[in-house]
Amino acid sequence: MTAPQRTTVKTRKSAIRQENQAHILLAAEKVFAEYGYKGATTGLIAELAGVPKANVHYYFGTKEKLYRTVLEDIVGTWFAAAAEFDSLDDPEAAISHYVRLKLRLSKERPLGSKVFANEIIHGAPHLIGYLHTTLRKWADAKAAVIERWIEQGKIRPVDPRHLLFMIWATTQTYADFGTQVTAVLGVEDLSDADYDRAAETLTTVILRGLLAE
Repeated sequence: MTAPQRTTVKTRKSAIRQENQAHILLAAEKVFAEYGYKGATTGLIAELAGVPKANVHYYFGTKEKLYRTVLEDIVGTWFAAAAEFDSLDDPEAAISHYVRLKLRLSKERPLGSKVFANEIIHGAPHLIGYLHTTLRKWADAKAAVIERWIEQGKIRPVDPRHLLFMIWATTQTYADFGTQVTAVLGVEDLSDADYDRAAETLTTVILRGLLAE
């Protein structure tokens, strides 16, 4: 086999591996959201993903490691949504962008959000160390940006971390408590227009409270 052929085979195997991992993660997110950690099994996840059960263990090891991967993956997407806190020095644009992206993730990844919420409700037995290290470090970095905006007179003095809690709570409720939201709105599913109205309402309320006159 020539070098180009070996490269092609290696690339194909890598693509297959990534595709299998993606299918497993998507299935795991759904199974963990429906059954919780204790009720979920790697057999159910493999069946939903359309792969042999052995593949689940090959790619992710134990059920706990797979569960942590699902949790850290959704948190990672939430982290990425706040990237403009670091790239912009305009609190109005950065916060508005963050709120809208968090809402979009509630629409696109509701099951991941529910898995995370269920873990937190149960005292974060599998994620407590991550919360005290990775999440806390991330929140401290974003709080420092907010504190700088306050010092510059761009927003009113607020507790940065409680501002983050408020944004998390208001955006993630559309995923974690979607059944309640649709019941109150009298719809079967939330439309793009519903999410747009939510984004407009949340950003208006938050920014009016923050922006210095």
